[in-house]
Amino acid sequence: MSRTEPPCTRLRLDLSYDGTGFHGWAAQPGLRTVQGELERALATVLRVDAVPVTCAGRTDTGVHARGQVVHLDVDEERLVQGAGRSADPPEQVLLRRLNGVLDGDVRIRRATRAPEGFDARFSPLWRRYVYRVADRPEAVDPLVRGHVLTWSRPLDDAAMNDAASALLGEHDFAAYCRRREGATTVRTLLELRWDRSPEGVAQATVRADAFCHNMVRALVGSMLAVGEGRRTTGWPAEVLHAGVRDPAVLVVPPHGLTLEQVAYPPDDEVAARAGETRRTRTVAGGPSGG
Repeated sequence: MSRTEPPCTRLRLDLSYDGTGFHGWAAQPGLRTVQGELERALATVLRVDAVPVTCAGRTDTGVHARGQVVHLDVDEERLVQGAGRSADPPEQVLLRRLNGVLDGDVRIRRATRAPEGFDARFSPLWRRYVYRVADRPEAVDPLVRGHVLTWSRPLDDAAMNDAASALLGEHDFAAYCRRREGATTVRTLLELRWDRSPEGVAQATVRADAFCHNMVRALVGSMLAVGEGRRTTGWPAEVLHAGVRDPAVLVVPPHGLTLEQVAYPPDDEVAARAGETRRTRTVAGGPSGG
C-alpha cells in the first residue's frame, strides 16, 4: 500500500528589504543573500530541514525591494501546528514568527494562501522598478545615500523622456542585457519615464512584463548620457536596434534601484498567465528561447 503524501499549501509572501547588506537575492554558499536568510528563517520557524522559495524577480547585489513576492509550498499540518493555540490564521502567525527571526533589513509584509496555479515567477503581468538619482546639490541627502545615486551633472528630464519613448514596446533587449545561455532577451517595455520627487530627486520608473539581467541599470545609464547632453535623444534607440552590448552604455550602480511592485492578474487567471509566460517568445526577425 502506497504512502499518502500530506496535503500541501502554497503560500504567497510579500516582502521588502534593504539590499545593502546582501549579495543579491539568490542563495550562494558562504554569502548572505535574501533567499538564503528567508529560507533559513522558514526552516527555523517551521522546524524542517529546508523550505525552498521562488521569487518574482531576482535582484542583484545592492538592489533594494519594496514589493518583492515569493511563493513556497508547506505541509498544511505543520503550518497549523506551528500556529499553536493562536486564534489567528496560521499564515499570520507564520508572518509574525518570521519577522521575529529575520534581521531588520528584510521584513515580511503580508502572508496569504495563494490561489490555485499561482507562481510568483511566471504569473506576474509586470514588474515595476524605480531608479533614483540626485543630480542637484539641494537634492543630495546623506541619510538616503544608500538608495539614491549622486550624480555630479544636472539632467534634462525632457530629453530623457524623449529618448525613453522610442524604447517602449516589445523588442529584443540584447543590447541592454547580460546574456544568459538559453534565455530569451525579448521583453515588453510598458513604461519608461522620468519625473521628480518633491525633494527634487530624478526618478526613472521602468515597468515591463519581465527584465533581463542588468536591463534596468543599462537603460538608466543610456538615459543619463542623454540627460547630461553627451548623447542625442535618438542614441538609446540606436543602441537597442544594433542588438549588441555597447561599451559606451553605463550600467549604473545598483544601490539607486528598487523593485517597487509586482502585479498579478485576478486569482482565477494566474495559472493561465503562468502557462503563457513559459511559452517561447519571438519578435520579427527570429525566435528567442528560454
